[in-house]
Amino acid sequence: MDYCVYILHSAKLNRFYIGYTSDFETRIEFHKNAAAHKYTSNASDWIVFLKILCKSKSQGLKIEKHIKKMKSTRYIENLLKYPEIILKLLEKYS
Repeated sequence: MDYCVYILHSAKLNRFYIGYTSDFETRIEFHKNAAAHKYTSNASDWIVFLKILCKSKSQGLKIEKHIKKMKSTRYIENLLKYPEIILKLLEKYS
């Protein structure tokens, strides 16, 4: 299985969505076709901002939780700008 943490961005909402999955392609399709009661149904312009490949489910869930706890758009943008942050997260939660 390919475990990963992914971050989607909507320009329309100017928001990020952070998630974890073991089946990336299926999960992205789910977001594109989200029912009206799902968070990602509020916009149709979600793009994959960042994808972090993880070694295990446990590692992926911990990294997802870490990013969500930061509650910071700047932190999320810095993950893309400074890849060494991702490497440190992968090492910290290995």
